[in-house]
Amino acid sequence: MEQYAIKGGNPLVGEVEIGGAKNAALPILAASLMTDETVHIENIPDVRDTNVLLSAMQDIGVMMKRAGRHQATINAANITTTTVVSDKLKKIRASYYLVGALLGKYKEADVVLPGGCDIGSRAIDQHIKGFEALGAKVSIEFGRIRAKAEHLVGSHIYMDVVSVGATINVMMAATLAEGKTIIENAAKEPHVVDLANFLNSMGANIRGAGTDVIRIRGVQKLHGSEYMIIPDQIEAGTFMFAAAITKGDVTVKNVITKHLESITSKLLEIGCEVKEEDDCVRVVASKPLRHTQVKTLPYPGFPTDMQPQITVALALSQGTSIVTESIFENRFKYVDELIRMGANIKVEGNVAVINGMKKYTGASISAPDLRAGAALVLAALAAEGYSTVDDIRYIERGYEDFHLKLQALGAQIDIIETERDFQKFKLKTG
Repeated sequence: MEQYAIKGGNPLVGEVEIGGAKNAALPILAASLMTDETVHIENIPDVRDTNVLLSAMQDIGVMMKRAGRHQATINAANITTTTVVSDKLKKIRASYYLVGALLGKYKEADVVLPGGCDIGSRAIDQHIKGFEALGAKVSIEFGRIRAKAEHLVGSHIYMDVVSVGATINVMMAATLAEGKTIIENAAKEPHVVDLANFLNSMGANIRGAGTDVIRIRGVQKLHGSEYMIIPDQIEAGTFMFAAAITKGDVTVKNVITKHLESITSKLLEIGCEVKEEDDCVRVVASKPLRHTQVKTLPYPGFPTDMQPQITVALALSQGTSIVTESIFENRFKYVDELIRMGANIKVEGNVAVINGMKKYTGASISAPDLRAGAALVLAALAAEGYSTVDDIRYIERGYEDFHLKLQALGAQIDIIETERDFQKFKLKTG
């Protein structure tokens, strides 16, 4: 089983290029099958989640050409079935985006229920509510979600909770429904906006994405398009916090600084220098870190996907910090691993109380999910001594070439498989 071997203690210094946003790529790739014409998409991150989705799309007859790691030309004119039951799809959350896309185009879909990281309940009741409001009959049977409609007709839909997935799914289905749909209490995340822009580039009529009210006037069909996916705000935020955690100096390139405002704000609060330019941001951590309080919230609030990274930083800060997780109830599972490295953190319910300490020490730790896995790698890079990180498959779901990008910043990290590999790593880095 592959794992990371890490020798900590080196400040990360240099420049890193951010790839396309995984959370935008997944719905955009699903939406590409909503037209019979050819679609060309660029800046696709080469990560496990996107590759699994592309493979599942090919399994149902979607024609695909890959021109390099980050581009795909897609034609879905000859889809052979609206039933998608690939076992691979069970491992990623984004499988449910195929429901909205297929239901919109073919008025039926039968898709295996999603998996992904075990960070808490992510119910699909708001998805079902939205599909039913558009006129579909929805059932969950044999581990699959099935939706079918004679016609999809626009409706006024109020989301009981802000849900990125439900907003995206209903937006896709409503794009090819008859009449007008209004989604209230919609998610405002950048990847919701990116999907709306992509659908509009194919001839959809969507207004208000990025606000809490999205208005969609249904069209009869969509046409081909060329589109570039936005940069990944969470990958960018991870490398920004990598500078803070390792007392480094990192310039993060190819970003949309507007998407990073809540992250930048917290880095400034804890004592980092942050310098922004048009499409890059530099984070310098030359002073001791300070304590703060943070609560995860839907965009534009502090992202739940950045909660483990800021917790790792705050455990190295002076004083007592409080982190409140308001999105997912199981998101503190990684704290036990940090405690093995010397952190002083107490979790009660959805609140972590963090008493800062001077350093982490190396340990054998496991990644419990995607973002926590990346955060634990950053902790190991700041630690004294050697660490190993197991279950790196979670990290590979959403970070392209993570260890290579870290190496380019001066990190001593490698992928190993055996104890012998680890001993070789120690000899090489000792």
